[in-house]
Amino acid sequence: MNPERFRELITGITDRIAGKPLDRHLEAELNGSFPAGGPDYQAIFEACRAAIAAGWMCAREAGGIRYGRVIKPEASTGGFSVDVVDMDAVAGPHHRHPNGEIDLVMPLTQHAEFDGRGAGWLVYGPGSAHSPTVSGGRALVLYLLPAGAIEFTSP
Repeated sequence: MNPERFRELITGITDRIAGKPLDRHLEAELNGSFPAGGPDYQAIFEACRAAIAAGWMCAREAGGIRYGRVIKPEASTGGFSVDVVDMDAVAGPHHRHPNGEIDLVMPLTQHAEFDGRGAGWLVYGPGSAHSPTVSGGRALVLYLLPAGAIEFTSP
């Protein structure tokens, strides 16, 4: 897996969702079109694992969280940036999503959940905020951020 191939996988998703409101309808669309366990989900999950093993994804670490921005916001991704984190039963830093956030939850251990949700897509609308939390084990979480916008805050 290389960064160019990974970008191709992601644009298969972002091409379908660019310009749509970040809301529960989009979450339902993503979970219906690209369900957990489906071929697109599996391809992205396997690509993330391979990229982490190759050392170019999740190359930074702080507070027990491995992370990194792998794609800056650009036209080819519909203006979304792409970040991936590897979290094991930990809460991350509180932050706000000025434009919203789309998460793909990929549990590495059977019962791992991200913000109380198992495998699949989770959408936070514009202006939402949280302390991202993985419980019950270890998970990878892929974040799509419109325009790459994120504000680290205090809860």
